Amino acid sequence: MSSTPPPSSPVKRRVNVRTPEVMERVQAEVNTHYRSPLVDAIRAKGGVIQVGQTVVRLARDFGFCYGVERAIDLAYAARRVFADNRIFLLGEIIHNPEVNRQLDEKGIIRIPIEQHLTQVATLTPEDVVIVPAFGAETGLMKLIQQRGCSVVDTTCGDVMSVWKRVRSYARDGFTSIIHGKASHEETRATSSRALGDQENGHYLVILTLSDVEAVCDYIRNGGDRTAFLTRFEGGFSEGFDPDLHLGRIGVANQTTMLKSETEEIQRRLQQAILDRDGPSVGPSNFQVFDTICGATQERQDSLFKLLQQPLDILLVVGGYNSSNTTHLVEIGEQQLPTFFIRTSDCLTALETIVHFDIHQKKEKQSYTDKLASKEQVTIGITAGASCPNNLIEDTIYRVFNLRGTSREEVFAAATSA
Repeated sequence: MSSTPPPSSPVKRRVNVRTPEVMERVQAEVNTHYRSPLVDAIRAKGGVIQVGQTVVRLARDFGFCYGVERAIDLAYAARRVFADNRIFLLGEIIHNPEVNRQLDEKGIIRIPIEQHLTQVATLTPEDVVIVPAFGAETGLMKLIQQRGCSVVDTTCGDVMSVWKRVRSYARDGFTSIIHGKASHEETRATSSRALGDQENGHYLVILTLSDVEAVCDYIRNGGDRTAFLTRFEGGFSEGFDPDLHLGRIGVANQTTMLKSETEEIQRRLQQAILDRDGPSVGPSNFQVFDTICGATQERQDSLFKLLQQPLDILLVVGGYNSSNTTHLVEIGEQQLPTFFIRTSDCLTALETIVHFDIHQKKEKQSYTDKLASKEQVTIGITAGASCPNNLIEDTIYRVFNLRGTSREEVFAAATSA
């Protein structure tokens, strides 16, 4: 197959697949796959269910946000509208293995991130490309356009708001300091927009408070340019020079980061600029806007409120590569035993839980005597914006089952007046 587009190939525009007749069928299918009557019933009763000596408390806000729901709807709609076409997805639609498995079963072909350029270069005008909720890099989008493919763009609106902000930084001569993971799909997409419309802007990606301290020290005192670039290798724009491009900075972030950490990074960078340039000039060399996703913030705030209640353990349900879910784990583990589980299958027995250790970055098995206790046990449950309610339902049923309560008893307790 040719790696260059046919000369006569038309450049296709983004396709609107959200027609009323299609979406009616899509909603019915999505509800079947991901909705949970049990979760709905527990939420209607204040988010708490108790049967015997077992209490489960749900966070007020968890699970799918609007942006995730929209992305899934569009992917399902694309399969209906383009029933006879090859459909390709750039990576994962969201970071949840259950959702991506459902799309795999629909015959939607996932292109791994490391193969984006090579595989897209082989596509034809008859092919359809789904852009995930994280968005995609500008260079990749240009290649897709050149190939003449139809595009179903599910990029989250909050992500596009960040893109608008970093473009404005580039236009005004500010370097974008992006709080995020340099390898994450969203941050890669945002970094490409930070180059600006003329592609003459610059960016630097930082992840930790240690990273920001290194940047702040360089802003205040200068330093070893080579060592600085080595430290942040893979996380800055081509031609980035800390001696030149830290003069005027604007802060942005991956939308799923921990809000408190992003705010602290903003504060430290602003102070470094003020220390270097003084109170009269400093403010004109620094810009910042709140670009944390509203749903991410709601789920973090809801977890803080849940943690004010008496809990014995916390279960956080979601994909192990989900950034916003990982930050919920970070919040929980500061206060009580917290277990990051992919599905209810991780609850293997009363005494053991298979979970993901975010520090060792691997799945492991841990012992807990909480679920095996003969006394009253209270389990908190939450999930990030990419976790469907059916997985929360499975977790609730599994907890009660381990404690000797049947599904019928749980559902009756949830739906009783």
